[in-house]
Amino acid sequence: MAKITAAEVNKLRKATGAGMMDCKKALVEADGDFDQAIELLRKKGQKVAAKRADRDSSEGAAIAQVNGDNTKGVIISLNCETDFVAKNDDFVKLANDFAEMALNYNTKEELLKADYNGISVEDKLTEQTGVIGEKIEIGAFKTLEAPFVGSYIHAGNKIAVLTGLSKNVDGAEEAAKNVSMQAAAMNPVALNEEGVDQATIDKEIEIAKDTLREEGKPENMLDKIAQGKLQRFFKDNTLVHQAYIKDNKQSVAEYVKSVDSDLEVVGFERVALG
Repeated sequence: MAKITAAEVNKLRKATGAGMMDCKKALVEADGDFDQAIELLRKKGQKVAAKRADRDSSEGAAIAQVNGDNTKGVIISLNCETDFVAKNDDFVKLANDFAEMALNYNTKEELLKADYNGISVEDKLTEQTGVIGEKIEIGAFKTLEAPFVGSYIHAGNKIAVLTGLSKNVDGAEEAAKNVSMQAAAMNPVALNEEGVDQATIDKEIEIAKDTLREEGKPENMLDKIAQGKLQRFFKDNTLVHQAYIKDNKQSVAEYVKSVDSDLEVVGFERVALG
């Protein structure tokens, strides 16, 4: 049987993130063969992943990244089962690594197949499932392209937002961050009224009419009053029409125009965990 040194165990631990005892055990079983030991740890991860496949992985880290010229952004969430794991520095680093990689891909499927230090992202997730003992997976994958894209990550990596602006102007970075913070805090349903789906509109009109009937309003007035309430819904729940949280005397659209008279918000993406 090969003699396993502390240096070899440490090398395997650095390569996989597995615990010292698991690394030593794998090296002993592999008779000192480094690659075989990695494969054994990966198989352990597959077994753990199979056992925990139906577990809820609603905790994790939501990370937003933007490319160098601020024309494309991506949000991914690296999901796990417990808040304890979500706060682990190595877990957050892995989430950031994957988010940075994700800038080069258009879909989650492409990212999962991509190379991460010699193995696919998919295999790395399986490996880390074995190391940590929890279900770990890429949850959200959202991209946004615009003339200027900025981002915001809420404390604790629980909410990440991207905002797209119509131009790259002086003050665009701060404006995009402020609008992203707005979206993080206020959770708008869409960018503007055109982005609200018909099912939501129909439901809001129905709720308004039911409320008005209970208040005794005559049937022939319901449509007109319900339309007024729908406009209020748009104002409260679409990003550009919401009152700006840092100055509620202006809307988000008006705030952006105060930075540059031609500037508009052209898109946003938001991911929240927990």
